[in-house]
Amino acid sequence: MEYSVEYDDPERNAEGATRAPYCEPGYIQKYLMGIVPVLLGGADEAVDSAALSEAIASAEGLGACQTFGTDSSVSALYVSRDIGSDGTQVKFEVSFELAWKPTYAGSVAVIKRVPVIDTHEPVARQVQAMNLPGPASVSGNNEAFTAASAADADTEHVGGSSSVNPYEALHAFMRFAVSPYFNAYVSAKEKAEQQHDGPGGHRDDKDAQQGVPMAKKKLAELELSLLHLQQNVDIPETVLNIHPDIARTVADCRQRQQRATVDAVDPELLLDSGFLNQLQGDVNGWIKEIQKVAKLDREPASGTTSQEINFWVSMERALERIEEQLQSDEIVLTMDVLKAAKRFHATVSFRTDTGLKEAAERVTRYNVLMKDFPVNELLAATDIGRISFSIEQIFAHINKKLKLTAYPVRRALPLVEAISRDFNGQLIKVLSHVRLMHMDYADFDRLFRDTQGAFDAWETQVKEFANLARDITRKRSEKFIPIKIRAAHATLQERFSFVHQFREQHEQLQQTIVRVMGSSVGEREESGDGSAIGEIRLAYDGVRHVDILDVTAEGAEQWERAETAYNERVARVENQIIVRLRDRLATARNASEMFRVFSKFNALFVRPKIRGAIQEYQTQLISSVKDDIRRLHDTFKRHYRRSEAYTMSQLRDVPPVSGAIIWIRQIERQLDMYMRRIEDVLGSGWELYAEGQRLRADSASFRRKLDTRPLYDAWFAEISRRDLTVSGRVFLVTRLRATGLAFQLNVSFDAQLITLFKEVRELLWLGFQVPHTLVNVARDGRRVYPFAVSLMETAKIYRQTSHRLQLHPDVLSLAAGYRRDVMLCVSRGMGLKWQSFVASSGLYTGAPDSHENRTASFVGEFAAVVSVFQEKVETLISLNDAINGAVRELEHCGFSEEAFRAVLDRIQALIDRLNLDNYANLEQWVAELDLRLEHVLTARLSLAVQAWIREFTRPPTSADGDDDDNNQGDQDGGEMAPQLRTLVHELRIRNQV
Repeated sequence: MEYSVEYDDPERNAEGATRAPYCEPGYIQKYLMGIVPVLLGGADEAVDSAALSEAIASAEGLGACQTFGTDSSVSALYVSRDIGSDGTQVKFEVSFELAWKPTYAGSVAVIKRVPVIDTHEPVARQVQAMNLPGPASVSGNNEAFTAASAADADTEHVGGSSSVNPYEALHAFMRFAVSPYFNAYVSAKEKAEQQHDGPGGHRDDKDAQQGVPMAKKKLAELELSLLHLQQNVDIPETVLNIHPDIARTVADCRQRQQRATVDAVDPELLLDSGFLNQLQGDVNGWIKEIQKVAKLDREPASGTTSQEINFWVSMERALERIEEQLQSDEIVLTMDVLKAAKRFHATVSFRTDTGLKEAAERVTRYNVLMKDFPVNELLAATDIGRISFSIEQIFAHINKKLKLTAYPVRRALPLVEAISRDFNGQLIKVLSHVRLMHMDYADFDRLFRDTQGAFDAWETQVKEFANLARDITRKRSEKFIPIKIRAAHATLQERFSFVHQFREQHEQLQQTIVRVMGSSVGEREESGDGSAIGEIRLAYDGVRHVDILDVTAEGAEQWERAETAYNERVARVENQIIVRLRDRLATARNASEMFRVFSKFNALFVRPKIRGAIQEYQTQLISSVKDDIRRLHDTFKRHYRRSEAYTMSQLRDVPPVSGAIIWIRQIERQLDMYMRRIEDVLGSGWELYAEGQRLRADSASFRRKLDTRPLYDAWFAEISRRDLTVSGRVFLVTRLRATGLAFQLNVSFDAQLITLFKEVRELLWLGFQVPHTLVNVARDGRRVYPFAVSLMETAKIYRQTSHRLQLHPDVLSLAAGYRRDVMLCVSRGMGLKWQSFVASSGLYTGAPDSHENRTASFVGEFAAVVSVFQEKVETLISLNDAINGAVRELEHCGFSEEAFRAVLDRIQALIDRLNLDNYANLEQWVAELDLRLEHVLTARLSLAVQAWIREFTRPPTSADGDDDDNNQGDQDGGEMAPQLRTLVHELRIRNQV
């Protein structure tokens, strides 16, 4: 706690005057006289004031005040209050150090904020003061003083009915002053930086901000440590009484640097029965003192986890100290003296009677679990995430160590319950730092999910612990005990879940009103919806200030009253919603519009009043959904191969099995959409209604038919039966009966491999777990696929080209060269196998000599050779047809040199093209063509000669030469018949005699 008192200083200089560095002691004395009585005053103010004035006015007090004000190396001044032994004498002391003693009643610590006190500024602005309580008080009396003197100053308190523990005072100061002060400053600074920098701003002091969580953690750890100091269970200090003669003997031996033995003891004492009886009595007293510690135990069901841990750790230290005493020279000499005196009944059973060995063994076993117990991670957690993590750490430690130690299961159960109490307390502590009912719902929901995650982590870990505890109980053959843990946080978890559900329903109600009751403020006000929103907010204000973390009976009663008031206000809003909802449904033109209305108001159907108001519309829409589901079922009955989707799948290169699965899943998605419509109509929890149960049963039956697993299993069984592999030779030569057992070149590649890799690709995309071996085969098929398709297409082209060439036997010899190239390429590829193509991922690149590149390059070479062969054959057939046409034209062209030359020149040009294209056996083929031309020309010449003969041998008939023979000659010779004009010579004889 900090106080400040300001006093007017009449001797202050005017503003702007030179300020002297000297600080008057009286300036600080006035401040102390005002602040100390308020913080340390007792019952008699006059006595306290007089004692304080005397202490401050003394030479030591004046010197301390002046040094504190002017010396920059002195940062704190302490004014301590002390009471006399009779409880009435009061004394104050001003110093720079604190001293703890039974009569110390408290002190005021004055801490400077500046190096030197400035007399021109109020002292309160330059210092801060806090009170530190002590073990004595002014209300104490002589008995109190005596108790304080006799007890330990760290744990006992005097004065009145209340006690003062320094750890408790420091813990309260840290928890209620330092930590809140630090958190408030950090939160305010973060908000200011966010407002200044905006959402995307960068902080200049990023390094400092990163240290804030660590500082919070350290403060929490300090607070936790102070709490542990309060909770420590003190183990009584055992001091074994030593006989004075024994102690004197040991001291003498140590001076002479000799080992203390029985011989060093005065022989007369060894014969003195009184002395021996005293030693034996001391030993019996030791046994009792040790038994007080050895038999000490605590009930783990009470207190905290830290108390259980600290108890056994402290017990171990206490037993170690006892063992050290038993090993001391005094104890050993005492036992030796009794043994020498034949007092065996006191020495033989000493260790057994004390129970020290058994206690040490038990403590050692228990501390296997207790040491390094990570409970501090839980108690020092500053957020929910750290709490969840600490719970996992704690149970991981317990489950690991419980197997290795003999810590009883019956004791571990209450230990876990103590952890639950710590867990509950830490959750309340963290959650109490935020105003849960004032948070935005989104932030509250995130916090709830984080907290629920912590609860889930607890449940998971407790289940594992319970299974382990049962297993350990069975292995140890311990008496059966029910493994049941009463979680202290169960009530908090139930309350938090209930409040989250309450806030969720409130948020749904509020958002639905805003969403469906008008988009503008004016529209809402006109329809009365603005008042509905305001009513909802007012209803929530009634529960906003309830402490939901208070799970006591009073807290539950307070919440019930607030919830009742909330429900009364919400009921009025529900009436407005019902009116608006029925209006919307009445004006809907079709079922689709009704579904849209229902989907908007769906969140409110959990309220019985609203659900009952729209029941008639629900029946109508449910009937519509039933019809849709029935039509969907009919579509499924028609099967995939008779659907339009099958045709579209073929166009999109979707394999049959994957296409059927996709089609079924489309139907399943439609069914899900229809079921969502049912939820829109009936609201959340629709499956609880009678109609909803029937629809759910029908949809479940239909959904079982939509299971795609049988399709996949059947496909997998078929593929496994075929045992498809990418292996064997590439080319296969067969003989076909249809072609007269002629040989035919084929590519030996199973087309099912192409379908396989497409199916595997689609099935993996659909989420099926295809076996790895089958995936490898499909991957190999996909790698070989481009080569196989290229080879198959090339072989097909070669077969088609060869078949076409067979239809033109007159040019077979010309294409023999290109066909030979194809055969040579095929002969090189006859030794290839598909395994060599698996390693090739594309066209050959890089080093041409590598095996993979040679394999890949063969495909391109084969395609190129066959392509050339096809091109040359097409060209050859085209040129051959042109030559044959020219030969046929030569048979009927005009019988003249020009006509013959034109045809022959055209034939020669075609032959030149054949020569340029490098066709084989061209000379022989041209020779055969020459013979054909010779036959044609010879035939035409023969006809021409016959026409000439007929022309010269026909008899003259008429002047015009038109007779039947001439006509016959025209018919036989055509244009080859000569056109001879008949000459008529008339002889006239004159001068006849």
